[in-house]
Amino acid sequence: MIRKKILLIGDFGVGKTSLIRRYVDNTFDDRYLTTIGVKISRKHVVVDGIQCELLIWDIEGTASTDQIPESYFRGASGVIFVCDISRKQTIQGLRSHIEYFTANHTAKYVVACNKVDLLTSAPAVPSDLAPPEQMILTSAKENTNVDYLFSLIARKVLL
Repeated sequence: MIRKKILLIGDFGVGKTSLIRRYVDNTFDDRYLTTIGVKISRKHVVVDGIQCELLIWDIEGTASTDQIPESYFRGASGVIFVCDISRKQTIQGLRSHIEYFTANHTAKYVVACNKVDLLTSAPAVPSDLAPPEQMILTSAKENTNVDYLFSLIARKVLL
């Protein structure tokens, strides 16, 4: 079986852990749980007939990607960069996370604009962070596009 390491990177409180819990366990908890260091979850998937185990690394939130130990990045096939679409500063922080990572690594990536359930108007999604097909509006709470997000990154790293 093929194994692929997927990282989730973003600021504090953007919903990285909630996205993983929704995807792996189909659960959601409103309580904020701080991730310390890294937590690794596993999920078996089949993409176009290819069996794969995703090793999903939930990396603690940080305002600066250069604060993440370089060893966490080693062997990563894909990254999901996550922002809270209702908090402008996390969208701005996303830019530095993406720039730092792509300057030093070649893993494929997608962007999760999470917490769309908190919006009262159309989201202001910055179009220069990634191509539109790689920017996914998600809600772990309402299970909006969570499976699609992870299947997209799985497809990108496998095909």
